[in-house]
Amino acid sequence: MENNTYIYQYSAQKNKEIENIRKKYLPQEISKIERLKKLDSKVQSAGQIPALSIGIIGCLIFGAGMCFGLDVLSGADWISILLCAVGTAVMIPAYSIYKRISSKVKAELAPEILKLSDEIINESAQD
Repeated sequence: MENNTYIYQYSAQKNKEIENIRKKYLPQEISKIERLKKLDSKVQSAGQIPALSIGIIGCLIFGAGMCFGLDVLSGADWISILLCAVGTAVMIPAYSIYKRISSKVKAELAPEILKLSDEIINESAQD
């Protein structure tokens, strides 16, 4: 007697895991909408790190001046006033630096964003 049996095992969980691993190694294609979102977030976040760094440094200097104002060192009122003034002077340009960097990046990326958004709008109108 011949035993002609066919054994087939299917595991949805195993196949899903294999597909997830496989996707990591396939070339990634970024859709136009994803590209547009990335460009928009790049414009929105431009300038945040330099502006925050400058603002935090100024705030720390100002805070050190406030500590001296609590008479940690007697007779150090002039140090307190000096540190508070320097800290304030460092904090003031932080927002303008943020705006300047953001507007520069916006000007650089605007043509590409507009072109890409026009392509997406035209494709959706044709569908």
